[in-house]
Amino acid sequence: MRKLIKYEFRKTWITKLILLGITAVLEAAFLLGLHLEKENTLAISTILLVLLTTGGLMVIGLESVLTLHRDMNTKQSYMLFMTPHSSYTILGAKVLEFGLSLLIGGAFYFALGTLDITLLLAKSGELNQIWQVIQDFLSNFTVQGRHIVINIRGIGATAFCLLAGWFGLVTKAYLAVVISTALLNGKRFNGLLSFVIFLLLSWLTNWASGQITVSIASTTLLLVVYGLVEIAFAVVMYVVTAVIMERKLSV
Repeated sequence: MRKLIKYEFRKTWITKLILLGITAVLEAAFLLGLHLEKENTLAISTILLVLLTTGGLMVIGLESVLTLHRDMNTKQSYMLFMTPHSSYTILGAKVLEFGLSLLIGGAFYFALGTLDITLLLAKSGELNQIWQVIQDFLSNFTVQGRHIVINIRGIGATAFCLLAGWFGLVTKAYLAVVISTALLNGKRFNGLLSFVIFLLLSWLTNWASGQITVSIASTTLLLVVYGLVEIAFAVVMYVVTAVIMERKLSV
């Protein structure tokens, strides 16, 4: 399993290196703007860092899905299944590599964001006033009609829910790719069928998640439970995907 995880990482390490390099450039611009009190530089670098955080984590997931699609629909698929590993192990390596990349990436950007906000607030000398502005702004957003709690627990629960939700979405995409490959291996409309199946799976699991969490009053608890439900669905998606791979695609 460890060798397979390393193999999966080697497929995507260039993209991760590029994201890290862009992050370093934007962070340097942020620190320079903060030090020189250049408001335009500070504002632009902050916006780009926020966009990069979201976009970077999305790119990691999308590349993982595209890699699986390529593995399933080219000669590389045949070579992959010729290795002395079961479909459960092969898919498990992909899931674990993506999960670890998402977790490390999320923790990295969360820590970087916390550091930058702390530096910004310390530089301004108006911690209480700026924190109140942030609270007032974030209080406008709701989850299923409930306001987000602006404290350490609330922010942590939100981050956990977002990462778990993206992890769950990618595992649904895995299943959609494998189902479409089993039906239309390398044929026309394979990608379109994968997308349609993905939308159906996403709608079904979102509906189920809503039914499970509808009676939860606490917003923070709602976010945590929703994230746990997404992880549970991800496990189900993994098992179903591996079963289909083993029965329909393995040589």
